[in-house]
Amino acid sequence: MKFVKLVWANLTRNRRRSILTVLSVAVALFLFSTLRTVVTTLQNASDVGSEARLITRSGMGITFPLPEAYAQRLATFEGVQSVSWANWFGGLYIDTKNWFAQFAVDTETYFAMYPEVRIPPDQFEAFRGERTAAVAGVGLMERFGWRLGQTITLQGTIFPGDWEFTIRAVYTPDDPSFGDESFFFHYDYLLERTNRGVTPGWFVLQLDDPVSAAAISDRIDVAYENSSAPTKTETERAFNAGFVTMWGNVSFLVRAIGTAVFFAILLVAANTMMMAARERVNEFAVMKTLGFGDRLLAMLVLSEAAVITVVGGVLGVLGARLAFGPSNPVNTFLPGFLVEWSTVGFGLLIAIVLGLVSGLVPAWQAGRLSVVDALRKVA
Repeated sequence: MKFVKLVWANLTRNRRRSILTVLSVAVALFLFSTLRTVVTTLQNASDVGSEARLITRSGMGITFPLPEAYAQRLATFEGVQSVSWANWFGGLYIDTKNWFAQFAVDTETYFAMYPEVRIPPDQFEAFRGERTAAVAGVGLMERFGWRLGQTITLQGTIFPGDWEFTIRAVYTPDDPSFGDESFFFHYDYLLERTNRGVTPGWFVLQLDDPVSAAAISDRIDVAYENSSAPTKTETERAFNAGFVTMWGNVSFLVRAIGTAVFFAILLVAANTMMMAARERVNEFAVMKTLGFGDRLLAMLVLSEAAVITVVGGVLGVLGARLAFGPSNPVNTFLPGFLVEWSTVGFGLLIAIVLGLVSGLVPAWQAGRLSVVDALRKVA
C-alpha cells in the first residue's frame, strides 16, 4: 500500500502534465476503438445472410432491373424452393439527413424467407391487408418517434411524387448486423402507382439445400447468358460481401490509421515519462540510499507509466462503448455499428502495452542510475 501512495504522489506532482497525457491516451484509444469498430462492423455485415438463399440480379449491375417474368422460370430450377423479389425505393423523409433503406417487396413470399426478421403475427396480418401499409424496423420507430398506425410521407426520388404509408407492423432482427432501421412496403403498391412501369430489382431464391448453391447459381446464369437481361446469381452472403468491397480496402486503411495512432500516442507517453524521470534524478539517488533496490525503483517508474496509459485507455474505450451503443446515428449507415467488448478488451491491452513500452527506457535508466553521479547533477 505504501508503494501505491508513492506512485500516486509522483503522478499528482505535476497534475497538469499527467491529466493532459491521460486525455491524450483517452482520445487516441477512443479513435482506435471507433476505427476498429468500422472494420468489425464491415466484417459482420459481409457475414450477414444465408447460404441457403440466392440473390439473382442483373449481370450488368445492381441498378438494372430484371423482368418480372423471370420469377416463374427461376422457380422451376431444381433445388429452388421458392422465389421472391424486391426493389430499392430511395425516398426522402422530410429531409435528406433522414436517410434510411426502403424496399418494395413481394409480401406473400419475401418475409417467409426471413425467419430472422421477427414481426408480431397480428401486426403482419394488418400489414398484409392494406395496400399502403408498411413495416418499419424498431430502430427506425425509436429514431423518429413513430407509432403503429401513423401515416408518414416519403418524397420519391427514383419514383417521383409523394408516397403515403401507414405503419402497420414493426420488425425486430435476431442479428443486429441485419439492421433495425429498414422500411418495407408492398411491391404491388409501387407497381400500381407507376402504372406497371417497374420491374424487380433483384430476386431472392430459397434453396432446399445450401450445398447446391454454387451449382444452381451456374445453371441460372448460363440459362440467361444470351438473353436481353443476363443475370448474376450468388449466395446472399456473397451478395452482401460485395457491397462491403464497394467501400474499397477499408480494413487496410483503418488498420494503417490505427497503427499510426498507436505509435503517435506511444511517443507522447514515452516523452512524458522520460521528462518526469529526468526531473527526479536526485530523488532516485536519495531513494537508493534509503534502500530502494534497482528492480523496485524500475517497477515504480513502470507502474506510473502503466497507471497513466491504463486510466486513459479505460476512459477512451469505455467512452467509445458508451458513445456507440446499441442506438447511435452511425447505425443508419452501418447497421450493427457497436463497439464490441472484444474491442474494449483489445484497447485496454494496447493501453497496458503502451504503459510498459513508454516506461521501459526511463525505468531502465532509473534502475541503473549511479547514486554518486546522480547527486552531482542539478535536479
